[in-house]
Amino acid sequence: MQENQMRTTSLDSVASEQQRFMVRVYNWMGAGLGITGVMAFYIANTPAVFSILMGNPIMPIVLIIAQIGLVFWLATRVMAMSVSQATGVFLLYAGLTGITFSTLFVVYTAASITSTFLVTAGTFGAMSFYGYTTKKDLTSWGSFLFMGLIGIIIASLVNIFMQNPIMHWVITYAGVLIFVGLTAYDTQKIKEMNILGNEGTDEDTKEAIRGALTLYLDFINLFLMLLRIMGDRR
Repeated sequence: MQENQMRTTSLDSVASEQQRFMVRVYNWMGAGLGITGVMAFYIANTPAVFSILMGNPIMPIVLIIAQIGLVFWLATRVMAMSVSQATGVFLLYAGLTGITFSTLFVVYTAASITSTFLVTAGTFGAMSFYGYTTKKDLTSWGSFLFMGLIGIIIASLVNIFMQNPIMHWVITYAGVLIFVGLTAYDTQKIKEMNILGNEGTDEDTKEAIRGALTLYLDFINLFLMLLRIMGDRR
């Protein structure tokens, strides 16, 4: 009886710690999405700034290269950084993404961007909840989803030159399925990666930022794929 009570208490402690950690992850992710959204809206509605940042054809390329560099640096080196450095890089990446996303307000109507965001939030929330609560081990999804992700990246690069509309839509719908799956898979993986007893430490904060970056990427990529389907072009 006493052993069962101790086991139950231990499981409750683990669940409580995981819940606390995931709240931190979602808070960081929300902060990143907030910065991206505010930056995109501000630049899109400030013609002078938009012209300076996006009027030069070289600037979008520079921004994309900077984003790729920052996301790889943060993903691979976050635990070796200080908390302030990890925070700065994450928020800077979110801000640069917002600058890039400002072009979406030129291409798509504000109403369709808003409705797509709401659909993305609902889909993401449902799949993240599933990943957090399911007792099923989603590890087997990882290799399949990773291969699918590599596949759509390669196909997207090829289609830049081919401009095949059928391939475009195949990539788009496949991308939705892949990022829906990744949301559940990554949520479960992040929940399990938290180190018990780390609460309040720098490592705990950096782990939360790393988890937030992963879910942030899942969210914005799912949003972009859905926007291709649902977005009304101007």
